[in-house]
Amino acid sequence: MDVHVPFAITTELRLRGIDVLTAQEDGTEDLEDSKLLDRAAALGRVLVTQDIDFLREAAHRHETSRYFFGIIYAPQLHVTISDVVSDLELIGGASKPEEWVCRVEYLPLK
Repeated sequence: MDVHVPFAITTELRLRGIDVLTAQEDGTEDLEDSKLLDRAAALGRVLVTQDIDFLREAAHRHETSRYFFGIIYAPQLHVTISDVVSDLELIGGASKPEEWVCRVEYLPLK
């Protein structure tokens, strides 16, 4: 989880048995976006964010054929915490890590 994601989302996902790691817990909350995306890839984790700058970074990486593991973007103004939790729970239960290489998904899924 990027630092912009409300802790309520992390808490609810953990209560539902979803493995979540926040940038704060990983000690990477001060990394620039490209480095945080690299860190998520090194850990084999999808980065969940509400920061639109990560979409620019993903587009740049697509254009330059640079690897990243995956991004799930949930815009702050267009999706509720409940919707984010439900969608992330669904994604976590229905997908495999290897499906996320260089992928960007937008929430809400509906």
